[in-house]
Amino acid sequence: MSDTPNSRREFLRRSAILIPAVSLVGYGAHEAIEAKAAPAAPGSAPAEPTTSERYHPTFFTDSEWAFVQAACAVLIPEDEEGPGALTAGVPEFLDRQMETPYAHGRLWYMQAPFITDQPAELGYQLKLVPRELYRLGIADLDAACLKQFGKPFAQLADSVQIEVMKQLESGKFALARVPAGSFFALLLKNVKEGYFADPMYGGNKGMAAWTMLGFPGARADFMDWIDRPNQRYPLGPVSINGQRG
Repeated sequence: MSDTPNSRREFLRRSAILIPAVSLVGYGAHEAIEAKAAPAAPGSAPAEPTTSERYHPTFFTDSEWAFVQAACAVLIPEDEEGPGALTAGVPEFLDRQMETPYAHGRLWYMQAPFITDQPAELGYQLKLVPRELYRLGIADLDAACLKQFGKPFAQLADSVQIEVMKQLESGKFALARVPAGSFFALLLKNVKEGYFADPMYGGNKGMAAWTMLGFPGARADFMDWIDRPNQRYPLGPVSINGQRG
């Protein structure tokens, strides 16, 4: 987690490049998501951004939902550079994501042996699927916060939440049943995916993240702009459903 405010845009730009395209579009096959992705009429204005308060989670419990919203606000906060994860609807993306084949572990090889002390470059090594890692990780983190601070994570002061996340990232904030570093890495990865995903998947409301970075989205053709490095794309982004930013 960077301590330099001015590095935010560059950090997010690098994050968008590093996220595999399959992470952003691979959930479309899931019926629950497709049912909520009604096509927009050509040329229509972007839908009004929906805050996480208006969305009712189907996977996360009330206490887990409180954690998810607090964690999203810490990992990608709102500032003068652009919208935060809450405004962008990332909590909704995460909740929808938990009902996909990815979250059920159906896209990975999930048979033993599980060797958890291997380098991260070798890929996911836990026997827990993402849904299980979230459920156990949130419960363990809230229990640890209650023991140390007397409150669950979502009720801690902002400065304390940031410090907890830093210690979680480094593995210094021990959790009872899951590796702290693995839980943080999955959470951060999924939050970034939700921030940059097409709006049809719940996050990136109003294509705000794409607009901030000058990303054209799902435009059919922008070949005439490829040979103009360091020049901002003049047209707004377009979503898969045809919404325009």
